[in-house]
Amino acid sequence: MLRPIPILFIALALAINVSSAKNPKTMTYTNPVYNSDFPDPFVLRVNQTYYAYATNGGGNDIQLAQSIDLVNWVYLGNAMGPLPAWVSAGWTWAPEVAAIPSGYAMYYTARHSESGRQCIGLATSSTPEGPFVDHANQPLICQLEEGGSIDASPFTDTDGQRYLYWKNDGNCCGQLTYLYGQRLSSDGLKLVGEAKRLILNDALWEGNLVEAPTLFKRQGISKYYLFYSAANYADDTYAVGYAHAPGPLGPFAKWQANPILASAGAVAGPGHQCVVTDGAGQPWMVYHAWTTGNTGYPNGQRTMRIDRLEFGVNGVPVVKPTTSPQTAPSSRK
Repeated sequence: MLRPIPILFIALALAINVSSAKNPKTMTYTNPVYNSDFPDPFVLRVNQTYYAYATNGGGNDIQLAQSIDLVNWVYLGNAMGPLPAWVSAGWTWAPEVAAIPSGYAMYYTARHSESGRQCIGLATSSTPEGPFVDHANQPLICQLEEGGSIDASPFTDTDGQRYLYWKNDGNCCGQLTYLYGQRLSSDGLKLVGEAKRLILNDALWEGNLVEAPTLFKRQGISKYYLFYSAANYADDTYAVGYAHAPGPLGPFAKWQANPILASAGAVAGPGHQCVVTDGAGQPWMVYHAWTTGNTGYPNGQRTMRIDRLEFGVNGVPVVKPTTSPQTAPSSRK
């Protein structure tokens, strides 16, 4: 025979549930969130799932990992299908992926066999997991007279117009490096109009290059932020700066107090960033970094890290590299 549940017990249980709903347990994370070599990370959010793509490693042309919270990652292996004929294997770098009408487009860097330079290719897939296949017989962008082209990054504006940003690889051969921008077709598969030079390496901290462009637009704010990395990726001089503009193709003005993300404590050479939002719309900067005292190969590894991206006085972006427990990204949708 079932015994009636005391009214006091029911009231207490309801009170506990209401309290828990109002004060959920705070979840934390500690960098690095992916503690293996995962250089040049790019994170794409698809509904409630995050996909992270990275430079070749572990026997894979394009590394791929998956997460539902930006903190716990499962390695999925290779996102790339068979390499096209124009590519020499072993030099597939810095992939970034965008959703397009026909599926997903990956803009990636690879070794151009004929010239020996790095150039930018375009591969497509019906799913974010791949395999991504490049059906072209030549690169999408290959500025051979400027040292080659690397680090392509797509951006879709609020009006639906697509753009692509990249760097000429001039530091390979004693030239200046520029970040370029150009419009893309509505399907994301073709360049439209002329490429435009946006910024170049003209600040002392940047050394002999600027690279890894990321364009970001804050919701409701008519300002475009061009994040970029500069200096030597293999040591603790590597860092992240930004420039701002009223439009996606400029004119861009660099912040005079750059960099905004630099080596600190146990974090060395943070860079090659991207920006992704969590379930509450909070932006996070994803980047790789060495551990202080173990920079450069073969001793070190570039692990994937995340930190909150805030905006301070006059909209200046603020991001601090962390290695202690931090409040985790929101999973609220």
